[in-house]
Amino acid sequence: MAVIDFIVNILSTPAILVGLLALLGLALQKKPIEDIVMGTIKTIVGFLVLTAGSSYLQSGSLLAFGEIFNYAFSMQGVVPNNEAVVSMALTDFGQASALIMCVGMLLNIVLARFSRMHYIFLTGHHTLYMACMLAVVLSIGGLEGWQLIVAGGCVLAFIMVLSPAYCQPTFKKVTGTDGVALGHFGGIGYAIAGQVGKLFKGGKSTEDINFPKRLIFLRDTTVSISITMIVFFVVVTGVAVARGILSADPTQFTYLNELLNVGTETQTNWVVWAFTSGCAFAGGVYIVLSGVRLIVGEIVPAFKGIAEKLVPGAIPAIDCPVAYPYAPNAVIIGFLVSFAAGVVGLFILSAIDANLAPVALILPGVVPHFFCGATAGVFGNAEGGVKGCVAGAFVHGLLITFLPAICMPVFTSLGFTSATFSDADFSWLGILFGNLAQALPGSPLLIICILFFVAPIVYNFVAPKHEVAAE
Repeated sequence: MAVIDFIVNILSTPAILVGLLALLGLALQKKPIEDIVMGTIKTIVGFLVLTAGSSYLQSGSLLAFGEIFNYAFSMQGVVPNNEAVVSMALTDFGQASALIMCVGMLLNIVLARFSRMHYIFLTGHHTLYMACMLAVVLSIGGLEGWQLIVAGGCVLAFIMVLSPAYCQPTFKKVTGTDGVALGHFGGIGYAIAGQVGKLFKGGKSTEDINFPKRLIFLRDTTVSISITMIVFFVVVTGVAVARGILSADPTQFTYLNELLNVGTETQTNWVVWAFTSGCAFAGGVYIVLSGVRLIVGEIVPAFKGIAEKLVPGAIPAIDCPVAYPYAPNAVIIGFLVSFAAGVVGLFILSAIDANLAPVALILPGVVPHFFCGATAGVFGNAEGGVKGCVAGAFVHGLLITFLPAICMPVFTSLGFTSATFSDADFSWLGILFGNLAQALPGSPLLIICILFFVAPIVYNFVAPKHEVAAE
């Protein structure tokens, strides 16, 4: 197990995984040793910068905003969170998840080589989360041991190429190249946002918004995000203060210690806290964008070696912040609109729960609505400009509200109460295989999972090439 744990540790650490792939790609191109070292290190550093920015956002202003928003407007329910479900599931399915992840990544290379979806999925933590979800869901169908590993690995490899594939038609419009793909399991939500954006084809891009000369400074991404989030923090915090949050029991909050003056010697005024929190949010986004620019500049050229030598036409699929530098205005618009749609979706679920049938009330989680909603906004903008950005992000916000509610019973049946995945691919795949596991347990379920892996390869060799749409 020590060896397996070490391998899984490498595979679940995106910086090391992508650094090794960059090293392999540069070595296959027979680059000088100094170029290999430089490219590998810059790739690893780029991912670490990206991760640091994401962690900074999630451990600070993003989650603080979520807590104070829920208090201000008295919202009660389930906040979808990938990490929360995984942390519970790994207790019982840790070994199975690790083995499914290893098998899935190997089979991903096989599919990239022998199917028409030439994507190698590089977002290691999402690969682990999906492996964990599949271990949980497929166990409902009575699969265990080698059957669970094989079935889970086959489905994992399938979604690792399918998710980038249905995003790529729009994503290559975002980046202007077919040399990089999106590797994030919110893919179906982004693809739908792009299709919704097409309804407004020809509209002005979010990046072409004409500001008056006195407001030209708003074109600076850091400034515009800071001002927007300062306004949101001040308004929401003001409502929370009016409702008595400053005298509330601080133990019910995790991320509001500074606002509530827990463990501090000085008293923090709530306006000052709201102002600095808004700026901190913008700082986190700036760090993320810096990491993305660094890694994209290294991984795409390095991947040329792998594409030429091992997997012809291979395309690296990278985490969702890779999309942010291409449309910074769409990022903030997408986040805010997706979050607003999450609030609308909550009221719709409340009405259904009160009048039609019991249903989980899904609260708008700030983390998924930022990372996924922002990406959906970029996709909608690429197809339909400002209107496409708003419409696509809104539909996406509803999607990641309703899908987790539908998926919730699958996890509740296994004892994971008040927890569900947040991103769209986890939800639709969980719903599909959760129902298949209950309807066709045992060997039929195993065969279905294997067929999901084999089908793209068979299609590649059987179907006429001209019938395939450009990816």
